[in-house]
Amino acid sequence: MKLTKILLAGAAIALATMGSAAQAADMKIALVVKSLGIGFFEAANKGAQEAAKELGGVEVIYTGPTSTTAEGQIEVINSLIAQGVDAIAISANDPDAVVPALKKAMDRGIKVISWDSGVAPEGRIMHLNPSSNALIGKMCLQLAANHLPDGKGDFAILSATTTSTNQNIWIEEMKAQLKDFPGLNLVTTVYGDDLADKSYREANGLLTSQTNVKVIVAPTTVGVLAASQAVKDAGKIGDVYVTGLGLPSEMAGAIQSGATKEFAIWNPIDLGYSATQIAYRLAKGETDAAPGSEIEAGRMGKIKVGDGGEAAMADPFVYNASNIEEFSKIF
Repeated sequence: MKLTKILLAGAAIALATMGSAAQAADMKIALVVKSLGIGFFEAANKGAQEAAKELGGVEVIYTGPTSTTAEGQIEVINSLIAQGVDAIAISANDPDAVVPALKKAMDRGIKVISWDSGVAPEGRIMHLNPSSNALIGKMCLQLAANHLPDGKGDFAILSATTTSTNQNIWIEEMKAQLKDFPGLNLVTTVYGDDLADKSYREANGLLTSQTNVKVIVAPTTVGVLAASQAVKDAGKIGDVYVTGLGLPSEMAGAIQSGATKEFAIWNPIDLGYSATQIAYRLAKGETDAAPGSEIEAGRMGKIKVGDGGEAAMADPFVYNASNIEEFSKIF
């Protein structure tokens, strides 16, 4: 009788083990963000999880450091290497500092792409821009001009970190295209490190030290929200406006208060979805992401890889009082 019980128990354990193995993901894709707790990246994770469910047999590991540092991301990458993930899709805090760790990952057979904020080419297979860098730069300038009478006046930029790849590229694009906006005068650029409290302090600093500035352009979702709150708290609504790249769910209040007239962003849900689709195709060996190749990306269609192994997802979309209520319910 005891032997029968032992055999039955053993069979039950074996069946449970088989069931767990059957349910285990065939592929693990890590979505590494600049920092946890940022709405933009949480929305991107929604898209990544959507893609994983659609593809089947895929586990998305949403992870990142607790602050926007390269050191924190390096620790995360080393942990993912130890876990033996199949692919890493990273939005980098520093384009160069994370390269050695990512090269180590690729040496172990892990497919690496960057998205949103890029990695130097030697540290990844390809990079997915949320939009064309030139279009993003132009959009930020157009938004600034739209907030000024006759498109003329002083503006300042509130960025993320000094090493943030995408932020620096967009700022350079803005500077390069200023000639097309002769009424705009860029006074200064300050950095809030994608931290709400520091971004708020930097915005306040602009309000007190740069009294001629009429628009603050923040091409970062953390910065644009913090600056809008700073303008409201300082009683400067109508005197100073804030615009840039923001999330509808976070910026609805700024639109309602008048601190912001309009802002832009691509859909971060689509961005996380696309990055996961690309990482999956690479890990499956369906593409090598060589320049000129097209990668299947589910409902986003085919994404074409350009020179330098870079691709663009979509143009920025403008949000204002006419559509903010609709989109704030989505992301």
